[in-house]
Amino acid sequence: MYHSTKEARDKILKEAKTIAVVGLSDKKERTSYQVSKIMQEAGYKIIPVNPKADEILGEKAVASLSEIKEPVDIVNVFRRSEFLPELAHEFLEMDANAFWAQLGVSNEEAYELLKETHPVVMDYCIKVAYQELAK
Repeated sequence: MYHSTKEARDKILKEAKTIAVVGLSDKKERTSYQVSKIMQEAGYKIIPVNPKADEILGEKAVASLSEIKEPVDIVNVFRRSEFLPELAHEFLEMDANAFWAQLGVSNEEAYELLKETHPVVMDYCIKVAYQELAK
C-alpha cells in the first residue's frame, strides 16, 4: 500500500542530518531507543519527542512536534498507526522534509494527507533502510 522505493528511501537518508523521533523511549530495551541510538551513532542528530522524558540519548526531549523550532529532515514515528493522522497534521505545521513510520506502522489517511507534498515512508524500519544504504 505504501511502497516507497529503495531509491526514495536512500535519497531521504542521504540528504538527512536531523531526525525527530516521535515515541522515542528512554528504556534501552525498546526498539525505538535501539534504532535511534544506531542512527545517532551513524551521525544523525536525534530529537527525542516524548512528553514523559527530559533527555534521551544525551539530547533534550520535547513533548510534541510543535515544540521543535529547528528544521527537521525526517520525522520518524514509533507510535501506533491510529496516531498517524494527528501526527501528519502536526508534521505539516513544522519545517520538516520527510515523514517516516516504522515497521508495522501505517495509516491510509495520513499517507493521503502527505503524499502529494512530502516524501512518505510507512511500515519500514529506518535502521534497515540505513543498513541497505550502506551496501
